[in-house]
Amino acid sequence: MPLLEVKDLEVAFSIDKKDITCIDKVSFSVSEGEILCIVGESGSGKSVTSLSILRLLGKNGKITGGSIYFNGESLVDKSEKEMDLIRGSQITMIFQDALSSLNPVFTIGSQLTESIVTHMGLNKKEARVRAEELLRTVGLPSPNAILKKYPHTLSGGMRQRVMIAMALSCNPRLVIADEPTTALDVTIQAQIMDLLKRLNQELGMSIILITHDMGVVAEMADRVLVMYAGQIVEEALVETIFKEPEHPYTKALLQSIPSIKDYEERELIPIQGAVPEEYHEMDGCRFSNRCKYALSLCSKSQDMFMVKEDHYKRCWRTDLSDTSY
Repeated sequence: MPLLEVKDLEVAFSIDKKDITCIDKVSFSVSEGEILCIVGESGSGKSVTSLSILRLLGKNGKITGGSIYFNGESLVDKSEKEMDLIRGSQITMIFQDALSSLNPVFTIGSQLTESIVTHMGLNKKEARVRAEELLRTVGLPSPNAILKKYPHTLSGGMRQRVMIAMALSCNPRLVIADEPTTALDVTIQAQIMDLLKRLNQELGMSIILITHDMGVVAEMADRVLVMYAGQIVEEALVETIFKEPEHPYTKALLQSIPSIKDYEERELIPIQGAVPEEYHEMDGCRFSNRCKYALSLCSKSQDMFMVKEDHYKRCWRTDLSDTSY
């Protein structure tokens, strides 16, 4: 049984008293100790999908269909009080911007020990010892001094490490990392990703990593979901995604990024256009208006189907081997 199982998830936001569906029948699972990467352009629905798992959609957002099971229990049916016991203890989230996620008027120590006291039942002294251990685990020197500091006095990389420490504070089984290296320089990005990979291997925790960086996907993922306009358009093991992409959008993503193995003549090909905003009104393939290889069939709705074992796609085209973007 997978640790997390999402089936036919539908999410809508209320805009001008009208429900607008932004996540359309999304299904996936995460196994114990697995790193699942969700990739796609901004506006594809990656963050909304992750917020749905934790039921953090805000007042105008709601789950309108499907199911979310964590460790065999339905999260959709749980009350807010029951979800509070799960958030921060069994499932935690690392957000994009650590500075806006940390409270500026409280020290790092008070924010880090709060969840430890709440979820682990330790007293304040024991929680502080635990907090120092966590800061050492994420590679921060002088943890006792850092616990006394305020968020704005730390660098971006240090704040992100603090956020990771908070996410790990109660030994969660699943960590959702939503673009955890946004606005950090490339050296710090590499350090943060190496840290997440090491913690995954040492602690056996599962990770959902949301990103638009295919280089990060190649380095981190066991399995990959490619999202576009509120739908999953391809799912496969990471090696398969890079060697045998089956959806035109996946192939276009790969052909738009540079590689250290590039030959001199290779031309990077950008994807023309942008993710549509009113995609909930589209019946057929939502990528068809940007796809150079669209067929007449693309105006019809397409479900996910199996290409081969552990490889699925949502596309009418059966063969991309003779096409180049």
